Amino acid sequence: MKSTSYSTMHVAIIMDGNGRWATARGLPRLAGHRAGADAVRRTVEAAASLGVGALTLYAFSSDNWKRPPAEVAGLMQLFQMYLEAQMSECVEHGIRVELIGRRDRLDPELLSTIKDTERETARGRALYLRIAVDYSARDSILRAAAHMDSRADVTRERFARLLDGPPDVDLLIRTGGEQRLSDFLLWECAYAELVFTARMWPDFSREDLESALLAYGGRERRFGGLPGVNGKCLISADFL
Repeated sequence: MKSTSYSTMHVAIIMDGNGRWATARGLPRLAGHRAGADAVRRTVEAAASLGVGALTLYAFSSDNWKRPPAEVAGLMQLFQMYLEAQMSECVEHGIRVELIGRRDRLDPELLSTIKDTERETARGRALYLRIAVDYSARDSILRAAAHMDSRADVTRERFARLLDGPPDVDLLIRTGGEQRLSDFLLWECAYAELVFTARMWPDFSREDLESALLAYGGRERRFGGLPGVNGKCLISADFL
């Protein structure tokens, strides 16, 4: 499959299956999360090399605080280690990193690392990497609604800007076999093409990303219109 550029394309991924991947191998769940961190690195590299414009990864939902404290602590430690290890690579390859989600419940040391990463990578233009941590789409929508001026005209465009995101999601991928959005980018995914795969996240590869992009390229996005009017998904011909 040829490399090409999708500089206006927004891909979002629900990274599911770490725990089940570990359990199937007789390993502790945290081992699955460590393997999942390697899959993050591979996927970011693949997305950047393919020229994807924006990549949003669902790393930790607001509901994930319900998990055992030891698992939560391990996840947060892995997140901090990933940022520290990959910051220089992101700077070198022009990858801008940003956290979306709440920050007030994060450990101060982790929050400091996040701020350092965002500052150091702010000039990146090759890929806009957003990592959703302590994130809830419903909460995000509620916060945006609370900031709307009731006296002003409410439009979709104005509201979307309050969500502080890139353009709407073009392609959403969920690994692990489940087929639901799980409170992830609900507004932004209104017309997203959805690809569900049974592949557990630690096993997700460049080939899996390319396969999802290929499936996306074969679909017709009508946005409520008639078939054949809006055309196929916007993908460069040399990708297909």
